[in-house]
Amino acid sequence: MLKETMTLPNGVAIPKLALGTWMIDDDKAAEAVKAAVEIGYRHIDTAQAYGNERGVGEGVRTCGIPREEIFVQTKLAAEVKDYEGAKAAIEGSLETMGLDYIDLMIIHSPQPWGQWAVEDRFFEGNLAAWKALEEALAAGKLRAIGVSNFQVPDLDNLLENAAVKPMINQVLAHIGNTPFELIDYTQSKGLLVEAYSPIAHGKILDNAEIGAMAARYGVSIPQLCIRYILQLDCLALPKTGNPAHMQANAEVDFEISAADMDVLKAITARDYGDASVFPVFSGKA
Repeated sequence: MLKETMTLPNGVAIPKLALGTWMIDDDKAAEAVKAAVEIGYRHIDTAQAYGNERGVGEGVRTCGIPREEIFVQTKLAAEVKDYEGAKAAIEGSLETMGLDYIDLMIIHSPQPWGQWAVEDRFFEGNLAAWKALEEALAAGKLRAIGVSNFQVPDLDNLLENAAVKPMINQVLAHIGNTPFELIDYTQSKGLLVEAYSPIAHGKILDNAEIGAMAARYGVSIPQLCIRYILQLDCLALPKTGNPAHMQANAEVDFEISAADMDVLKAITARDYGDASVFPVFSGKA
């Protein structure tokens, strides 16, 4: 699975399974990246908001694998909604990570986190930030550009007004909370979809129905959850700093039947526990 890729609209290959590094401290990020690379991961995700770009960059630079063999993606802070600010932030990520280029950079959210789900969609601000991403792409500082948490109106704003169309939309998606209409719309426009929190931030491990199906397949609940995402033709972005979990998350070379996929699609499971304080898990869109 770790060798399987999808292709972004501009022809760049992106591994289907990524290592997410949210909540991994900066001083532990390098070791997590190196452990993942040793297991076989070639797609690493971070963000300016995570505060661990330095450590992730160190891990990429010192893992012993040629830089061009590792796909690195980071995210422009959600609060940056102006051209000059975005331009500086892109340079900041390159410098912090110690990399000559970043494979994929995406706008973390259409709205600043402090204004999540307000009426203002920040269309002009996103276009301004997007222009900076387009220029960095043209300059070879980025290999691909995209967005995260964008709803249909947010996508349309870029699709209708930007010179370069977004290439990927990273969204919250997992068994029990899959935004099917958004995924279908995004894919219909030629973008790839990447699912973050495919294991529902861990609370889904307590779901008896999902647990029973996983047992029937002889796999763990996280493995079933990741396979579900992959069978929706989405990239999967599970996060962990635990090498054993990294290894297990990659062992998803099995097939969920069409009937069982239908069962999983019908499940509702949106309990994020303590993580509900974060905007993306708040239930607001």
